[in-house]
Amino acid sequence: MNPSFKILFVLIIALEISFTSIVSLNVALIVLAIIYLLAHRVPIKTLAWLLIVPLIPAIGLWSTQYINGTGNNDLFAWVLFTRIYAFVFTGAAFTLTTDVLALADSLEQNCHLPAKFAYGVLAAYNLAPRIKHEVQVIRAAGLMRGQTLSFWSPQLYFKAILISINWSQNLAQAMTSHGFVEDAPRTHFRIVRVHTKDWLLLIGGILLLQVGIFLVPWR
Repeated sequence: MNPSFKILFVLIIALEISFTSIVSLNVALIVLAIIYLLAHRVPIKTLAWLLIVPLIPAIGLWSTQYINGTGNNDLFAWVLFTRIYAFVFTGAAFTLTTDVLALADSLEQNCHLPAKFAYGVLAAYNLAPRIKHEVQVIRAAGLMRGQTLSFWSPQLYFKAILISINWSQNLAQAMTSHGFVEDAPRTHFRIVRVHTKDWLLLIGGILLLQVGIFLVPWR
């Protein structure tokens, strides 16, 4: 599916299940997302982390609703529990199977977003590993001076922000030197087209979601 259509579909799913109270529908979405991830050969270890990491907030929501909620506490507690996992797995079905470069190209070409926005998102994504490495360098430099910079230390993040600002200036200069001119007509080396099957998958998926919400007698 076209990357822009895929992210739109995931956002529609997230919006609709936010206003439903159907445990079985959430479970069905989780199962379908897992099947989709397995079909794309996502490692089992990654799936295990997707199950383990949201467990604490999911249990927290479940216990809060079950103990302090009003009305049908048991139902709404499980709705919140399964909804967390539905968000996680449907989001993972998008993020783990979509190329960021293809998404940026699609947002610019198919959704007609400004080029500076699309390339800005791509730059931020590619700089994330460097920022992580730079934070490790800052902490190591602090230890050499006898200063321990903890995870919540303001100095650590202040220095990382200064470095990021410097990188952003260098990136802007690099884009200008390579001929990037804002609002100027551009050609594209990678053409992202919208095919008929993309429309069919999007419309079919939305219709199936409506059937699942309004017509299937979930229990």
